[in-house]
Amino acid sequence: MATIVLSRSLWRQSAFHQPGTRIQSIAMSRRRPFSSYFVTPKEVHEALRKNPPTAISTDAKVIPICAAWFMPNDPEKRTGLDVFQKKRIPTARFFDIDEIKDKESEYPHMLPTCDEFAHAMSKLGVRKEDELVIYDTEELGLFSAPRVAWTMRVYGHPKVHVLNNFRLWVKEGLPVETGPPQVPNITKYPVPSYNTDMVVKFAEMKTIGYDHGKEGAEDIQILDARSKGRWEGTEPEPRPGLKSGHMPGSTSLPFQELLDPETKTMLPKEALRKIFEDKHVDLKKPIITSCGTGVTAAIIEAALKEADYGAEDDRRLYDGSWTEWASRVSPTSGLIQSGRST
Repeated sequence: MATIVLSRSLWRQSAFHQPGTRIQSIAMSRRRPFSSYFVTPKEVHEALRKNPPTAISTDAKVIPICAAWFMPNDPEKRTGLDVFQKKRIPTARFFDIDEIKDKESEYPHMLPTCDEFAHAMSKLGVRKEDELVIYDTEELGLFSAPRVAWTMRVYGHPKVHVLNNFRLWVKEGLPVETGPPQVPNITKYPVPSYNTDMVVKFAEMKTIGYDHGKEGAEDIQILDARSKGRWEGTEPEPRPGLKSGHMPGSTSLPFQELLDPETKTMLPKEALRKIFEDKHVDLKKPIITSCGTGVTAAIIEAALKEADYGAEDDRRLYDGSWTEWASRVSPTSGLIQSGRST
């Protein structure tokens, strides 16, 4: 059975401690959606308190979705599921990017099919009208939640937000739940369509790579979220046998530069805009984000969205990212570059 832990002051305020009233019901029906893509722990806590009081209610809910994930070379051998069961937001569900994926692909956690996505959302007890708040681990701060939030948006879920972040949620003494989670009631999530305008695939990336620097070629900007050393080819990739380096014309933008060094929250909008300007990212030109396997590329994508930098329909993410790229391009093709120059 799950255990909910509350501070004394929060217990007095909590929806778990207050009887339902007509006033509370009216307030719930008038609940305004979150005003921005990134939301604070306080905003989410207040929204959860206003959720319909019973599981059988047909009203839309705010549902926390835990996107916890660790790199395969994590020195502590941690897994997302382990930390989810150890400490989570009450009523949260776990979205496992290593399970909800294209199972026929040889590359890690590629986007699932439309049918697989709908099946996963149904098992999570999510309905199309629910408002989703995706969050990470206390240990890493903002890391894999933007990837899952981006996935939700690719498949057209209308209301998706990212918590900024669970580390602050815990630090501020907001309620947490421990132990095995309650199994949600299965829903019938409709099979969605796939927004191809948000995703770049290998064939197009290869063409972009070959066309880079040629007269008349479209000037497409590629922002790489991996470490500077991996981009330069001076540090090894975490996956054995994979050559490091970068794509022609790409710019190194390690995702850590977009986060507060202590809290690992996303930086404020103006600070993000300055980073993009300092990297000479032209907001009038198309932008593609990439990384190792398509996870931290979504942090750059989320930062661009938060900063309102560039046209939204001109910002895409390369799903296969460096793992697919370095596995598929020929070593003699010139498509794997190294050194400091772009």
